[in-house]
Amino acid sequence: MSNYQEMGNVELSIVIPVCNEANTLTKSLPEIETFVRSSGLSYEIIVIDDGSRDGTWDVLRTISHTDQKIKAIKLSRNFGKESAIAAGLEFTSGSAVIVMDGDLQHPPEIIPEMIRLWKEEGFDIVEAVKSDRGSEHISSKIGAKLFYWLMKYLSELDLDNSSDFKLLDRKVVIAHNRLPENSRFFRGIVSWLGFKKAQIPFSVKDRISGRSQWSIFRLVKLAIQASTSFSSLPLHIITILGLVTFAISTILGVQTLYMKFSGSAVSGFTTVIILLLSIGSVLMISLGIIGIYIGRIFEEVKGRPRFIIEDITNLAEKNY
Repeated sequence: MSNYQEMGNVELSIVIPVCNEANTLTKSLPEIETFVRSSGLSYEIIVIDDGSRDGTWDVLRTISHTDQKIKAIKLSRNFGKESAIAAGLEFTSGSAVIVMDGDLQHPPEIIPEMIRLWKEEGFDIVEAVKSDRGSEHISSKIGAKLFYWLMKYLSELDLDNSSDFKLLDRKVVIAHNRLPENSRFFRGIVSWLGFKKAQIPFSVKDRISGRSQWSIFRLVKLAIQASTSFSSLPLHIITILGLVTFAISTILGVQTLYMKFSGSAVSGFTTVIILLLSIGSVLMISLGIIGIYIGRIFEEVKGRPRFIIEDITNLAEKNY
């Protein structure tokens, strides 16, 4: 266990980002708290309402008024799960922090083992890795495999079957919170930070109610954000595409000149059309990739906060 225990008498903090989870919190929070309490550590549970449009905040206020261990943060709008996690981590005071979902797809019964690995074995990061993706649709499973393969190829970060369900030692949380970038990818950042890691396999359970908030569009957006956050390889691919296109164009040009001077040229514009289409496609793809990176630079240089807090319960106010 780390010596980073200067934050107070709380030994364990649980960070739970939620969005439109009013129907699940009354069931999930007591179950999570049961396993946290069994660890024997002093604890706090920080729930971040990421711009819910249902009665999530009302439920959180009611629960937190009866249970002082439950602390809640309400963001002014939906900033996304990555920003909600960042908000929760900044308010934690525990010597260790566990980040997990609030719909019980991350099984709380493995929390004691995560704590044991941190406390007794000295691991700084304990990651829960998906051994079984449960009843997830086949298209989502294929998409996840493709995403993890691309991340490993582009950034050399092995995130295969990883999840946001992690235990972080205080020194890891401090290192995470010091990173200046506004656009975050929690799993990638934790992997990039290093430190001593252990893994625990788990099977993804069915949601206790409701449905996933992740649409195909949001998943694709996350994939683009994650890929461009940790790798500049797509920019180098543009150079490779340019060289390949130049080589093909040179070969076709030499062939065309040979056929012309040998008198065997065939009338028509097939070669010209092929060249125009190939070069045009490469240019448009290249501009698109460059545009993504310029957009990310634009977002970073504006220097806007990752999140804005509207209200808090059971937490001391701070400069946020």
